[in-house]
Amino acid sequence: MKIGIVCYPTFGGSGVLATELGKALAQKGHEVHFITYQQPVRLDRFDPHIIYHEVQVPTYPLFDFPPYETALASTMVDVIKNRQLDLLHVHYAIPHASAAYMAKQILAKEGIHIPVITTLHGTDITLVGRDKTYAPVVTFSINESDAITAVSQNLREETYKYFAITKEIEVIRNFVDVNRFSRKPIDAFRKAIAPNGEKLLLHASNFRKIKRVTDVVRIFANIKKELPAKLLFVGDGPERSTAEDLSRELGVCNDILFVGKQEQMEDILAIADIFLLTSEYESFGLAALEAMAAGVPVISTDAGGLAEINIHEKTGFLSPVGDVATMSNYALRLLKDEKLLNTFRKKAHQQALQFDIHTVIPTYEKLYERFLSKNK
Repeated sequence: MKIGIVCYPTFGGSGVLATELGKALAQKGHEVHFITYQQPVRLDRFDPHIIYHEVQVPTYPLFDFPPYETALASTMVDVIKNRQLDLLHVHYAIPHASAAYMAKQILAKEGIHIPVITTLHGTDITLVGRDKTYAPVVTFSINESDAITAVSQNLREETYKYFAITKEIEVIRNFVDVNRFSRKPIDAFRKAIAPNGEKLLLHASNFRKIKRVTDVVRIFANIKKELPAKLLFVGDGPERSTAEDLSRELGVCNDILFVGKQEQMEDILAIADIFLLTSEYESFGLAALEAMAAGVPVISTDAGGLAEINIHEKTGFLSPVGDVATMSNYALRLLKDEKLLNTFRKKAHQQALQFDIHTVIPTYEKLYERFLSKNK
């Protein structure tokens, strides 16, 4: 198959999933074309079955805001026609689904039919998409897709709740390459961060308000009162400075490392004891799943689709949003009991195996084939 994948190229979950999906499809011999404004960060190695097409957005004095959606639709049309793509898979509704609809209509005038599959990832539905500025277009473009998938049962329910969707939404959950994250810790790496054998906690996100990163700092401050520990913050975003300020106020700044955006998460997760995820909402929680694949128990909120992957008192613990005290106690319970921590490590890894990439990719292939067969 010749598959076009449209996504955001950044560190967010939708971009990571789309890129890993494309890479896995390419390894199985499919020809994959990424269409976006810059090379995806996870597209980190050469593969002869992968081609990247950059969306060029000309700037003119007339435009206060360059019309990316129009340029994206035009690029889609060009790639589909000249590379004879079989289907288009767009990730994140805004603006990819609407741009795909535009491209599909342009091609239909030329007698070319291209199936469009839209995968919903989270804030494109639960936050941005519900804004009245975007909601009518989001609803229309989703309904005009040939197939709709959501990365969790929770997101499927949220989409039906807030949008007048008339088509079936299929749940194909996020996945992880378990083999990639099954790494032995690099002792020198851990000792550089925790030279005196301190426990090591980890949080990774885009530092938006919805991630509640200040809760992570407060949890860590509670843990520090009872045992030596270090905290790694991976990622960057608007709430980073707020978290830094709070760490100084609470007197724990010297034990927190803000390391920015990192591509090799498997090496970082390998040395962590606990992964903290304090989000107000997660449609799925890909960062948590990657931690579990590395055998790292997850202390998270019971928000959105997190309960679909993080099993309470088995792979980690779930707590109400904002309940810093409970999450702190759960973390201390694991950190003070090495035997219990190791039990949770094994169960976290076992749970991640259910979401292994090699299990999920065939589901996407079957979906593609279903719509391609309709065109024959």
